[in-house]
Amino acid sequence: MMFYSDEFFVFSHGETQATKLLGSTQHDRLLIRTSHSFSGLLLFAVGFFLFMVAFVKDVDFHAFFAKGCVLLHVAMAVWRIYFDSKIEVLGHAWLRLVVGDIALGVSWVLFLVYSWREKYD
Repeated sequence: MMFYSDEFFVFSHGETQATKLLGSTQHDRLLIRTSHSFSGLLLFAVGFFLFMVAFVKDVDFHAFFAKGCVLLHVAMAVWRIYFDSKIEVLGHAWLRLVVGDIALGVSWVLFLVYSWREKYD
């Protein structure tokens, strides 16, 4: 997304909203691009961490990791409800993102239920 952010914003929000999201001054554009770079680095780090966790054989650590992921997704949903909903440019896109965060949190809860079933059967 970092390399095609202009096209992505036009595709997802429309032409007028995309120009607002990309910033009005050169300094705003630089801050937005820096933010996108750091978010890409964070996504890479989380993916690498998830790859490392996949090779851990300890079931208790998997449960601990899944609980942390549930907490992270709930915190993201709360953030989007309280802060992203107030940004007029995003319109109703925050609602779709909240539903996605809740769905991802539920997937980790289902993983916990499945692992508890295996543990206590």
